[in-house]
Amino acid sequence: MAGGEGTRLRPITSNQPKPMVTIVNKTTLEHIIELVKKHGITDIVVTLQFLPQQIKHYFGEGFDMGVNLKYSIEESPLGTAGSVKNAEGYLDETFIVISGDALTDIDLSQVIDFHRRKKALVTVALKQVENPLEYGVVITDDNKKIVRFLEKPTWGDVFSDTINTGIYVLEPELVRSVNKATYLDMPDLLEEKIDQDQQINMFPVHEYWLDIGRMEEIERAKQSI
Repeated sequence: MAGGEGTRLRPITSNQPKPMVTIVNKTTLEHIIELVKKHGITDIVVTLQFLPQQIKHYFGEGFDMGVNLKYSIEESPLGTAGSVKNAEGYLDETFIVISGDALTDIDLSQVIDFHRRKKALVTVALKQVENPLEYGVVITDDNKKIVRFLEKPTWGDVFSDTINTGIYVLEPELVRSVNKATYLDMPDLLEEKIDQDQQINMFPVHEYWLDIGRMEEIERAKQSI
């Protein structure tokens, strides 16, 4: 997912998409592409919306990075689930969704293997953090089953320090269940499935993960790589 404007990072995102922010001589999106390639994933669809031609011109078809890149462009923002629906034509087998504006060294192979062993429709990668206010908090029950998603809560709403990393392993059936590509975020879609008594699996992440949504996080990222 590489369609974000990164309004909180202005002025450095005034004329470039958020995933094109450079961290240690590479764009954030390059770091993500290298990660998925490391885990044997070379067929990649990049969802674009804000200044899409910059990313297309920079990466092309992905040959220089040893991957096969396709692009799905939104005329207007469609949200995290809507953008996946917009790319439905490329999604005919189990696939992983990962944000192009977060840095992580998560073992994607483990998440995918877990998803397949559970024969799941959806697996969400979750992580415990000290300050969950900037993220989407995930509420689980005593059986570690996801029961609710809460986006950017206040301290009065925080009942969990477990957040949604925005990394999902999905089956094409989930995408087909969405009627059309309209604005829809993934947590809202998954809550619909929970209301339909469909289990949404969780996978705990213990590796490094950082969303570069603010300048201080970019500085932290530069120090940690």
